[in-house]
Amino acid sequence: MIVFPAIDLKDGEAVRLLKGDMDTATVFNTNPAAQAKEFEDAGFEFLHMVDLNGAFEGRPVNRGVVEEIIQTVSMPTQLGGGIRDLKTIEQWLETGVSRVILGTVAVKNPNLVIEACKVFPGKIVVGIDARGGMVATEGWAETSDLEATELARKFEDAGVSAIVYTDIDRDGLLQGCNVESTANLARAISIPVIASGGVASVEDIKQLKLVEAAGIEGVICGRSIYDGRIDPKEALRIAAG
Repeated sequence: MIVFPAIDLKDGEAVRLLKGDMDTATVFNTNPAAQAKEFEDAGFEFLHMVDLNGAFEGRPVNRGVVEEIIQTVSMPTQLGGGIRDLKTIEQWLETGVSRVILGTVAVKNPNLVIEACKVFPGKIVVGIDARGGMVATEGWAETSDLEATELARKFEDAGVSAIVYTDIDRDGLLQGCNVESTANLARAISIPVIASGGVASVEDIKQLKLVEAAGIEGVICGRSIYDGRIDPKEALRIAAG
C-alpha cells in the first residue's frame, strides 16, 4: 500500500484546507519544493499534489511551483486541480508529472476521461470527491446528484490507473478516514482505490491495511503529517505490511 504525502498548492505555497474551503487555508510551507524534498528524504516514494487555485479557476495556476517540485525530487508525482482537457493533460505530462487526476471533468464529460486513457495509457487517475456519498465538483464548490459508485463504474473498462476517493466531510479535520465507504467503493469496482480525507493517525493506515485486499492501492496523508500526528517511518512500515 502506498502512502502519498500531499502538497496542496495555493498562491505558490503548500497549504491545507478544512473541508475544501479556500478561506480556511493554513500555510505549512512557503517553499513547496523544499517540502517535497523533505518528504522524499523521509522515505516516501510517490507524491500527491493539488493545484487548488487551478481547481477553482478550471485551468493550471501553480505551474511554476509544480515544475520546481518535479525538478527537485526524483519520486513520481500525481497532480489534480483544474485539468479539464487533453491539451492540459499533455502539458502536465510533458512537464514531468507521472499521472494526472481528473475530477470535475470526470463528472461533466466522462467521455474525455475515456479518450484520455487511450491517448495517455497508465497516466490517468480519476478523483472522486464525495459529500454525503454524492460527488462534488468545481473545487468542491458544487454537489452533483451523482453517487460516487455510480461515477466510478462509468470508467470500469476505460484503463483508469486508480481512483482517489475523498470524503470531503472529513477532509482536513483529522477525524479519521472513512474506511468503510472507501472499502465499499473498492469492492464495487475493479479499479484500485486511493483513500483520502480525514486521515488522522497511523491507526487509519492500519485500518486501511486490513481492507487492502478490497482493492486499496494507497492512502493520501496531509495535515496529519505536517503537524506530526503521523510519523513517516511508522506509516511506511505499516503500509509495507
